[in-house]
Amino acid sequence: MLNHPAFLILSIGLLYILGFGGLSLLRRQGLSTRFAVESLIVSVLGAAVTLAFPGFPPLVFLVVLYLVTMRVRLLTDLANAFLARKNFPRAQALYRLALQLWPDPIGRQIVLINRGVAELRAAEPETAYTTLSEALGNQEFKIGAHYLAAGYYNLGLAARRTGREAEAIRRFNEAIDTLPYSIYAKAARRALQERLPKQESPSTDE
Repeated sequence: MLNHPAFLILSIGLLYILGFGGLSLLRRQGLSTRFAVESLIVSVLGAAVTLAFPGFPPLVFLVVLYLVTMRVRLLTDLANAFLARKNFPRAQALYRLALQLWPDPIGRQIVLINRGVAELRAAEPETAYTTLSEALGNQEFKIGAHYLAAGYYNLGLAARRTGREAEAIRRFNEAIDTLPYSIYAKAARRALQERLPKQESPSTDE
């Protein structure tokens, strides 16, 4: 029984969940129930396919499992690649698609922060302010200090560029307090010193 290919598929699925769960803990991000449930469903389906087709390759199952469970993050990374090339329409289309693919709360916050950065770079500060405010409005789920610092810094830029200077100062200080030695904290310190909206918004994937 333990040597059956279906058992191997289930074992791979469980190890996958444990592996990504451990990475989330190391990054100080919350554990996603949605991720675990989706991984279990795909693993059970993979085991069922293996029962029907014993030659089903475990590597193919692992690739499918990764694509299904990481779809939102992969689309966000692809959108960021277009953003780096200043292809704003394509990047925004991919962010919208990612939000339509049932992201978990953490994934949704990450997409919104990246979309807010894109809107800032596209010279849409009011839209960016709305997007980033929504992204950071719910702190029930932990998205990790890296993303929080990026969100606070970019929300500070959006606030400054829309005439909300008092909030901008508060957000820059939050970026510094969240991750003091990050590129966002350094940029926030410069912003507090200059008090002028000159700096380019760092990407959240640096």
